[in-house]
Amino acid sequence: FTSLGKVYALKTYQIPQGTRISRGRAIANILNLSAKEEVASVLAVKEFEDDKFVLMCTQQGMVKRCSLKLFANIRKTGIIATTLGKNDNLISVALCSEDDEVILATRAGKAIRFKVKDIRATGRQSQGVRGVKLAKDDKVIGMVLAAVSLKEQDLFVLTATEKGFAKRTLLKEYRLQSRGGKGVINIKTSSKIGPAVKAILVRPADEIMCITEQGILIRIKSQDIRSSGRSTQGVKIINLDKDDKLVSIARVSE
Repeated sequence: FTSLGKVYALKTYQIPQGTRISRGRAIANILNLSAKEEVASVLAVKEFEDDKFVLMCTQQGMVKRCSLKLFANIRKTGIIATTLGKNDNLISVALCSEDDEVILATRAGKAIRFKVKDIRATGRQSQGVRGVKLAKDDKVIGMVLAAVSLKEQDLFVLTATEKGFAKRTLLKEYRLQSRGGKGVINIKTSSKIGPAVKAILVRPADEIMCITEQGILIRIKSQDIRSSGRSTQGVKIINLDKDDKLVSIARVSE
């Protein structure tokens, strides 16, 4: 899925395998992307099941749900996944069922949790609906999907910031709301820790992979980040060089 709302299909074996320090191959040499397109999200799909949906989220807080079967036949040149508003970009895509819940996290440290069924399933050409009401200059930085079958007492929302700080908060502290609201405080951002850059769902046994703008990687244990409330700044998880910043985190499960 690209930032401009298109989707392309690729077999995993078509991606050349490399080492940890190899440069890799330019995505433009593998997919027919336009000059302004960037990869926004990657989904691994084995079967296009009837009861599965593709959930999409944009930088301006729009969300959209489509049946997975609508993406069963993707042309080499790609197909439209969603229609975007002016100055908006697709940032996150996930597979979901109708019973799941979703949390949208913003750069300014807010978050909103609501049910997937609040988003009516539509076709590929539609724009979607409002997921979160953003303050001026704020934008969505991540989408966390919580399956209804998971036990909340064992799940945490881990939020990381640009200056290498992170915090881990129990999922149950994020109350269910109606789609389209302003949300609640997720992390207390400041000039010291910087804006939020990523939010993911973790368990204590998981490990976290952090990557910086200059390509530095660090792997830490989720449980080493102490559990705290929503209105906290968190703790430092990585020491950054002067001109570097944290850009993303990912969960590594056993």
